[in-house]
Amino acid sequence: MNLTVSTHKIPGYGPTLRTAKQLAPQAVRLVDRAVPGRMPDVEIILTNPRGMAELGSAADAELAGVLDKRTRNRAERGARRLARDASGHAVPRVNGSVLVLVNVDQHASPGQFAVTLVHELVHAMQFSRKNVVDQVVRDARAQFGVERQSRRQSREYARLVEQHEQEAYGCEYLADQLVPGATASAAA
Repeated sequence: MNLTVSTHKIPGYGPTLRTAKQLAPQAVRLVDRAVPGRMPDVEIILTNPRGMAELGSAADAELAGVLDKRTRNRAERGARRLARDASGHAVPRVNGSVLVLVNVDQHASPGQFAVTLVHELVHAMQFSRKNVVDQVVRDARAQFGVERQSRRQSREYARLVEQHEQEAYGCEYLADQLVPGATASAAA
């Protein structure tokens, strides 16, 4: 399991990067012990909302096999609206690794960052489970208009996302082991 932590288009965030590099290996160990599945290779990128939209839509397009630049640009514009309010985003990659994007603008303290990191690493573990990545790819291909999915498949995917979100929110208490009082600072 390889873990890399870097920044994307956010100069002057050295202390935040150092905190992330310190917390990430500990968070990976905690989540790996607490959540069923196998931790894949993880790349954590700290960025701003624009970078989240850019990198997230590029990863989704790669997953869906979309090469058309116009379609990618349209997806990035749509992702910008969602990225403003998002704290983090995890995306499986074609090579089996997981890209975790963290919006530094949403984190005022290390505690809030720890909660987001644990949440997104739980999603990384979920991607290692049987058939999950296949469903994510199928939905991404449907979102990009590459191939259609049935209503039943769409409902199954929506249920899967809801279950995964509930599990990730339920595991956020692990952040208290990284930064004492993290869940209290995230709720405030």
